[in-house]
Formats: sequence, C-alpha cells, structure tokens
Amino acid sequence: MAIETPDYNLLDSQGRFELREYKSFLVAKTTVENDYKEATVAGFRKIANYIFGGNESQLSIAMTAPVIANVPNERDIYDIVFVMPKKHTLSSLPTPNDNQVKIETHNLGKTAVVKFGGWATKSRTKYYKKQLEKYLRNNAYIGKGDFLVAQYNSPWALPPFRRNEVLIAIE
Repeated sequence: MAIETPDYNLLDSQGRFELREYKSFLVAKTTVENDYKEATVAGFRKIANYIFGGNESQLSIAMTAPVIANVPNERDIYDIVFVMPKKHTLSSLPTPNDNQVKIETHNLGKTAVVKFGGWATKSRTKYYKKQLEKYLRNNAYIGKGDFLVAQYNSPWALPPFRRNEVLIAIE
C-alpha cells in the first residue's frame, strides 16, 4: 500500500529539478531549537506521539509522507512538520496532548524542488540547497520563505532507496 503524499501539479521538470503547484494541506507542526539532527529527531518524536494517540481523542492517525523540516540554518530553530491524511479537516483532527504540537493548514503554492537520494544529513541538505539556489538564479525564480527538506522514507529504508527533496516556495 502506497503512503499518502500531498497533491501537486507538475509544472516543469529538468533532471533532478521540478516546479510544482501544491494544493494546501493540513499538518501537525512543532518547533525545536537544537542542532539539526537532534531537532529533527526530537520534533519527529513529538509529532509521532500525537499521531500514535497522544491527543484528546486517543485517535491513531495514519502516517503519511514526507516529514518536512527547515534546511539546516545558523539559528538552529527548526519547524518539524507531518502531513496529515487528506480525509481529515481542521475540525476532525483531535487536539494534541502536547501544547507544542499545532495543527494548521500549510500552503506551499508554487514550489521549486531538487530531488536526491541517500540520507538527508546536514551537509547533504546544505549542498542541495546550494544546487537549488543556482537553479533559481539560472531560471530567474525568486524564492520566498525558508528552504525546506522533505524526507519520504522510514528510518529503516536503505540509502540507495531513499527519497528526499529540498524545496522552496517561489513567487
């Protein structure tokens, strides 16, 4: 059974790079201040607790993909985001037991993406961010907001089979 992912329209594709138009989607989000690796692990655990029943209804919510975080940055502040299944609405999702987990609508809109495999480590995500920045410059696109890293696989997926992306909303 395939894991659910957000809907988008593919606008253009050039090798590893894509332009997409995303429809809005619901997310569970937490913000963690720490080093990239520790922040993503801590944020993942907080939101995993929510979807595995750590909510007012003790409702178990299906895992989707990707898990989204900010690309490593100097501030060491990261939003960690789980996409919620499409069958849910803001009113149908239960309130998290942890007040650091928020449910909200995410609107990426028009987005530039670079795809890559392997592990989404701090150094690799920074490398692909630079590749995406070059793509934006070469195509006269202007990014808005933060660069994000999207990881689609469970931690047990082997590196050759992993799917990751660095993305940014564009004007």
